[in-house]
Amino acid sequence: MNSTFIRKAAAIAATASCAVAATALTATAPAGAAPLAGPTSFVVAQGGTGTDKAVAAVTAAGGTVVQEWPQIGVVIASASDDTFDDKARQSPGIIAAGPSRAMQAYEPTSTVPVDGVVQGLGAGTSGGDDNEEPLFANQWHMRQIGADKAHLKTDGNRNITVGVLDSGIEADHPDLAANVDASQSVDCTDRGVPNTDPKAWQPTTSDHGTHVAGTIAAARNKQGVIGVAPNVKLASVKVVEDAGYIYPEYAICGFIWAADKGMEVTNNSYYIDPYALWCKANLDEKAAILAVERALKYSEKKDVVNVAAAGNSAWDLSKPITDTGSPNNAEPMPRDADQRCYDMPTEVGNTVTVSSVGSTAVKSYFSNWGRNVIDVAAPGGDARVAADTPSKNGRVLSTIVGGGYGYKQGTSMASPHAAGVVALIRGTDTGLNAKQAMKTLEREADTLACPEFYDANRDGVNDATCDGGASGSGYYGHGLIDALDAVTK
Repeated sequence: MNSTFIRKAAAIAATASCAVAATALTATAPAGAAPLAGPTSFVVAQGGTGTDKAVAAVTAAGGTVVQEWPQIGVVIASASDDTFDDKARQSPGIIAAGPSRAMQAYEPTSTVPVDGVVQGLGAGTSGGDDNEEPLFANQWHMRQIGADKAHLKTDGNRNITVGVLDSGIEADHPDLAANVDASQSVDCTDRGVPNTDPKAWQPTTSDHGTHVAGTIAAARNKQGVIGVAPNVKLASVKVVEDAGYIYPEYAICGFIWAADKGMEVTNNSYYIDPYALWCKANLDEKAAILAVERALKYSEKKDVVNVAAAGNSAWDLSKPITDTGSPNNAEPMPRDADQRCYDMPTEVGNTVTVSSVGSTAVKSYFSNWGRNVIDVAAPGGDARVAADTPSKNGRVLSTIVGGGYGYKQGTSMASPHAAGVVALIRGTDTGLNAKQAMKTLEREADTLACPEFYDANRDGVNDATCDGGASGSGYYGHGLIDALDAVTK
């Protein structure tokens, strides 16, 4: 994502010609944006499934139902009265109600839509030599996880689909077109209402999703780059609006859509706005947390593995944190966040939480960490560490909008490597369920010990304490993902 778009903590994304900054789908009011006042979206959750009680509560409180998810007992409502949620909570059977965003929000003054032609799925590939891809020499990150060796055995199973919950995928990118499945793609950014028009689910203001998609499944075609699982299908599940925000209803729509479409894996390189950390003790935030939890549990019951970026704030997520930037769509209100506050979706539900390492397999300077929070580590790049490649670029090389290629860094780039390995696992042994595939990913990861001294900015001061000693679990969870071992052991 470029600096005008990034709203969410998961991507420190900068293309090859741009200055590198730790971003990640993070949100502040973009330049040229106009403040809005008017109807606000609210999440209303009833006990159990169905939506009859929630709909009645919305009507009684003077709101309008926008979207219903009876699978999880949640509705999205629109109302202009900022006491709407207080009124809705008083209705019978309602266990939570609260705004999904602050009353003041922003919208961009213009966008540049991508209208790539949907070309249809290609025949697929079975495996091969990654060195035949022209830019592979600069993909240090694929070699770091043994993807090139895994590809001598398999490129993945054509029946596996990875849902890319992000800013959209350029459908006619030459390295992605053969793998983008339009029949499973959707836009969720109109208040969580699904829209399957290809123009809607392609990128508008960011190439972040296109970059993530290339890491997962750029095709084997002797041009450009190669993905971790180049024979699996990609579904563009657009959850990032033009202004760069990912509100709860967008993510909920994405999780429900992926589950109901039977996708095996989703990648989530973002955090849900407008809070970097959502706190259950706050009644206004409790409803969104509950709704996202339910969506993830529903997804898990449908046998989906949800992989998520740990975030780029250089926080220890296992410790109390002072959040000074939330909400990010209005005036921030600094607050102390304890263990009842969550980075969504990565700390909610049974997600695979992924931290980032650079080309030397040491935690990236921007990556969040935390013992019993991080599940695995994967290459997300680190511009401060040169790679042993022709370009010397320590960031991750992948596809970008306009049919091109560019470098980005962030846990947003680490997560799709892990999602790609999960896709390989599920395609190699189709009898594995979601939990078993997750266990395989963790079991076959390579242990990385905690560094004795971590000085990311080289000022002689230890920058982050890694709990776990030889296990490295504080930084790396079960370790660095290993694509080869994941498909052979």
